[in-house]
Amino acid sequence: MYTPPPFVEKFQYHTLKQVNDPVKKKRVYVTPTKEKLPSVTTILDSTKDKTHLIEWRKRVGEEKARQITTEAAGIGTAMHANLERFICGMERQPGNNLVHIQANKMADVIIENGLCNVDEVWAMEQSLYFPGLYSGTTDLCGVFKGNPAIMDHKQTNKPKKEEWVEDYKLQLVAYAMAHNEVYGTDIQTGVVFMCSRDLKYQQFEVTPETFPKYRDMWLDKVEEYYNTSA
Repeated sequence: MYTPPPFVEKFQYHTLKQVNDPVKKKRVYVTPTKEKLPSVTTILDSTKDKTHLIEWRKRVGEEKARQITTEAAGIGTAMHANLERFICGMERQPGNNLVHIQANKMADVIIENGLCNVDEVWAMEQSLYFPGLYSGTTDLCGVFKGNPAIMDHKQTNKPKKEEWVEDYKLQLVAYAMAHNEVYGTDIQTGVVFMCSRDLKYQQFEVTPETFPKYRDMWLDKVEEYYNTSA
């Protein structure tokens, strides 16, 4: 039986509000200084090559594609809720429908392989922003194996190869940069805890050695986004 990592109130985190931007027709975060900033996921989605996604939708058909993505979203949401209850020290609710039963099993895998190495949690489902550039919400801010880190939980239908998770690493770096900028930290570690539907655990990390590479890649994405959406 694993116990949740301790909560440590290390920072006075800002609360950001999400609103619909009537001009760009997208959700944006409103910062404490009233800036309206695009999310990390919006920037990544706007700058990514969607060739493979379009080909996949054509191959399986639109109806099947919607079904797959809807099921994945449902399990992902349930798994996140399960993990949040664990981290908060609340009783977990596995439920009795197939989605919730599966999500509970996947949460077990992440707890046993990933969250067991989290030393402390500073914030959960925390909104972060880099003034003037972007915003977003990360699953966990805290300490992983002795290092300050940004951490995310992910579910996947099938195990992923390292080269398929570049966007996840860019997310981690974006949130770390935002945290560093606003709260004066020096986070250079990011971790993705991932579990597949067949309960295989995977972990993908950004280390201080690889952080500069992904930082530069992320800043290129931000520049591309603003150049094309101006």
